[in-house]
This record gives sequence, C-alpha cells and structure tokens, in this order.
Amino acid sequence: MGIEIKTVGVIGAGQMGSGIAHVCSLAGLSVQLHDLSEDRIKAGLATINGNMARQVAKGAIADAERQAALERIKPALGYDDLAVCDLVIEAATENEDVKRRIFTNLCPSLRPETMVATNTSSISITRLAAATDRPEKFIGIHFMNPVPVMQLVELIRGIATDDPTYESAKEFIAKLGKTSTVSEDFPAFIVNRILLPMINEAIYTLYEGVGSVEAIDTAMRLGANHPMGPLQLADFIGLDTCLSIMQVLYEGLADSKYRPCPLLVKYVEAGWLGRKTKRGFYDYRGEHPVPTR
Repeated sequence: MGIEIKTVGVIGAGQMGSGIAHVCSLAGLSVQLHDLSEDRIKAGLATINGNMARQVAKGAIADAERQAALERIKPALGYDDLAVCDLVIEAATENEDVKRRIFTNLCPSLRPETMVATNTSSISITRLAAATDRPEKFIGIHFMNPVPVMQLVELIRGIATDDPTYESAKEFIAKLGKTSTVSEDFPAFIVNRILLPMINEAIYTLYEGVGSVEAIDTAMRLGANHPMGPLQLADFIGLDTCLSIMQVLYEGLADSKYRPCPLLVKYVEAGWLGRKTKRGFYDYRGEHPVPTR
C-alpha cells in the first residue's frame, strides 16, 4: 500500500506550479509552495487568488471555498519547509540539469517515506529519478496547462518506480477530480509526442510560406475543429518549452521528422517566447493579438 497524501510540496510558483497548488488546495490538501525567492512565491499566490476569483465569478466554486483553499497554501522559503510533505512535485523550467540539481538538493530535507514527482513534459523519468536518493518513490505526474481547467494527468513510471508509489499517485490524481492516463517512459510521453510535432509542422508550414499565421490557425480551428490554432497554442505553451520538447524528441528518438523548425529556434533566440513575453507568433502588447508574420 502507498502512503496517504495529505500535504503536497510544489517546487516552482510559475504557471504550472501555481496551477498544481491551486487544484491541490481546492481538493482539501495542505500545500507548501516553494520558489527561488519570496517575491516569486507571492506572485504565484496572487495568480492563484486571481484564478480562483474567476472561478467564483463563474459560479464554479463558492467564495468560502476560495478563502479556505488559499489558507491551505503556505510559502516554503527553503527545502527544509518541505519536510512535512507526503509528496513533493517539481514544476521548474523544462531543463534537465536544473531539475536534477533540485532533486539532489531537495532529498536530504525529506522524510524517507516522502514521494517525489516531476511535472516534466518530456524528460526521462528514469534519468531524473537517478538524481534522487529514492528512485523507487519517484514518478512522473504530468499535469496539462492550464492545470485548473484541463482534466488529464499523465502518470509515468521510471524503471525503478514501485507499485505503492504508482498506486498513491493514482489515488492522488483521483482526489483532485482529474483523470489519469499511463505512459511508458519514452521521450515526451503520449500527449506531447503527438501534439508538439503537429505544432512544429505548423511552424514549418509558416516557415516555408505555405500560409500566414492567421491562415494556418484559422485552417486548423475551422478545418480540424481545434479549439485554438497550433501557432496560438504554441504561444500559450511557451516557444522555449516547445523547442525544449522537440529537442528531447529529436535527440531521444534520432529521427529527422522531429527536427525543430529553424523558425522556432529563431523566435526563441530573439526572446519571442509567446504570451509570457508578450510576443511570439502573435504580438500581445496591444488591445488584441496581432500576427507577427
């Protein structure tokens, strides 16, 4: 039997980490939210409060639920503050070296029975687990963005992940009211193995002049019934994250069909990363997004 998860630590108070803290607190779990600085934690808490306020306005939750959930989230200024956690989820930037350093520094502060998870969208769970002192208690728990809205969570076992850890993770996802699907530990898992090559192909379609940004997104929205176009979605995900995932696929599977489009590389080099920098395939600095090509 796995452990019962009552207190969750979240490392990273950005878009994904704040979303994970949001859904955990609403599900009645205590949350310890950590980031590199107190200012980042405060920004994450402000984001959570704003997103919950929108849920209240839509009638999805009551204001009393919002207030109670916010009270369950505590700032964790150091890894020692995560010692009380039953599960710690890393939601830092999609960079393997950064993640490995986090796990190496984190584990000495944790109880032996504490589970550790990563929210990576593409990196090998087995390799990341090797940076910990507990590979059998390590698992991939990949939430979709935006976390409060998206129903699916991918569970990915590393080669050493034991059955109690997997069962605890599955029960944890069910407690959040979400649906889990299981992926083998292959580059980019299931969703991004399918989704990111499509986005990359859309960028190639733009790069080769087959269609404009607006034409490509309109074609996929109306022709394939997608809720948003692939270039708009790339901006939402973050072009740096898209590039990182494509590089993992290209290097991990050694197949030229996963080669990142040169235009994607150029945008990332320019710092045009999408919504978070207010410029990507669309320019978000005005009242309405405007295509940049």
